[in-house]
Amino acid sequence: MNKKIQLQDLGHTDYKDAWDYQETLFKEIVDAKIKNRREETNIETQNHFLFVTHPHVYTLGKSGDVSNLLLSEKQLSDKAAAFYKINRGGDITYHGPGQIVGYPILDLENFFTDIHKYLRFLEEAIILTLQEYGVSSSRSVGETGVWLGIGTPFARKICALGVRASRWVTMHGFALNVNADLGYFDHIIPCGIKGKAVTSLQVELGVSQVDEQEVKLKIIKHFSLLFEAEFIIS
Repeated sequence: MNKKIQLQDLGHTDYKDAWDYQETLFKEIVDAKIKNRREETNIETQNHFLFVTHPHVYTLGKSGDVSNLLLSEKQLSDKAAAFYKINRGGDITYHGPGQIVGYPILDLENFFTDIHKYLRFLEEAIILTLQEYGVSSSRSVGETGVWLGIGTPFARKICALGVRASRWVTMHGFALNVNADLGYFDHIIPCGIKGKAVTSLQVELGVSQVDEQEVKLKIIKHFSLLFEAEFIIS
């Protein structure tokens, strides 16, 4: 089993470009697994982790409801925001500057074959990262992602999750609001869940700016411990 993960930071990248790149890496891993089974070879499958920040974009999961987007095509254009219906799970979410997006493209057979555990580990990496900033967060029963104030009238989401998996290979991932402009969430019903707010690490800490590179390092630290993986910088 290969527990090394190639880490790449794509910086500020168009959503479609990053999606296409994910698909390329995803297909390479799936193709290697198919070849291993058909030809009884033992090709070592690769694992990848992409960090990226996107220009303003709304994405809708394959089972999502487009009515949860509250903007017309013209209003999207006026806000310089794109919209894509994509092949991950979950409903609608927003990506934009100030948000750390992580795309783990892993062969889970290198780690464990349990999608539920995988999702919980993604959440746990974020929960432990926020804990380092003195921010207490948790899961919400029946809802993926990381939340603050669960069980109170002030429940708010700080990190959204949405993944795709096939042949135990993953893509898509998580989006953590660090310095994001939360006003863009006003134009959707986030994740299709009415009546709950969103927040960011910047808002919760009451600061003008959070060091995003520092947050990324903390995420990687906790991710590597949870998955017992070694990160290799590409």
